[in-house]
Amino acid sequence: MEYLFHLFIISGIFVILALSLNLIIGYLGQPALGHAAFFALGAYSSSLLALNLGISPWIGLFIGAAFAAISGLVIGYLTFHLNEDYFALATFGFGLLIYYLIKNWVDVTRGPMGLTNIPQFLTFSSNLESLIFYCVLIVFFILLTIGVMKRIVYSPLGRVVQSIRDDEIAAESLGKDTRQIKITIFMIGAFFAGIAGSLYAHYVTYIDPSSFTVMESILIVLMVILGGLGTIEGSIIGAAILILFPELLRFIGIPSAIAAPLRQMIYGLMLIILIIKRPQGLVGKYKLW
Repeated sequence: MEYLFHLFIISGIFVILALSLNLIIGYLGQPALGHAAFFALGAYSSSLLALNLGISPWIGLFIGAAFAAISGLVIGYLTFHLNEDYFALATFGFGLLIYYLIKNWVDVTRGPMGLTNIPQFLTFSSNLESLIFYCVLIVFFILLTIGVMKRIVYSPLGRVVQSIRDDEIAAESLGKDTRQIKITIFMIGAFFAGIAGSLYAHYVTYIDPSSFTVMESILIVLMVILGGLGTIEGSIIGAAILILFPELLRFIGIPSAIAAPLRQMIYGLMLIILIIKRPQGLVGKYKLW
């Protein structure tokens, strides 16, 4: 039972990540490839505040998310004048920058050794009680993320956002400040990625750079593409499939040395088949840019 709760919590964290990235890729139509950077910023900011300054994880969660959003503002301001290909490369480079920053800034992040004994949100007498609490907490933030996304998508702002995805020049011709809108959506996506990072850090109580590599960004993108661009349910389905699928390899009995590269090969094959047979994803409405 505890194992199932753990899988639910990890899946829920990646659901938040996939939802936040789908807002940028699926609804705004911008190919962001460095989402794990905001995940890392939320995780490390909240953890360092708790470990070094004694700030409550509840407060650190929102400070970390705000820091991720500010980073999104800076990156968006610097890169949204680029076309899609160069924007993708810029966000990819940002993901690499953050990864190497947390890996090599040993005095602050402890580098490859990682941060240990990160405080949890609440302390319980039993592990089962703690897992149940985190399940409820994850459900709350998933619902919060979905609620904010729906408020955006089905609002006048959301219609402008989707018009930018479909034809940015036409949106500009109607007098819309497309760059400002893109930066705003990018910040919101980064904010929720920061929340996911903080939830992850205070749940596992140990983080290191290996959890925030470029491959994590690619995995989150794959979740969005697999589930479907421009749909909330697609992000949920895509995240659940790609988090729970590797667990099946454990029960088959495949050695871990083989299972890891096999998982990457299967992910790549799934993406190729999906792009060829159903480019809009499992439940998506729109094809890849």
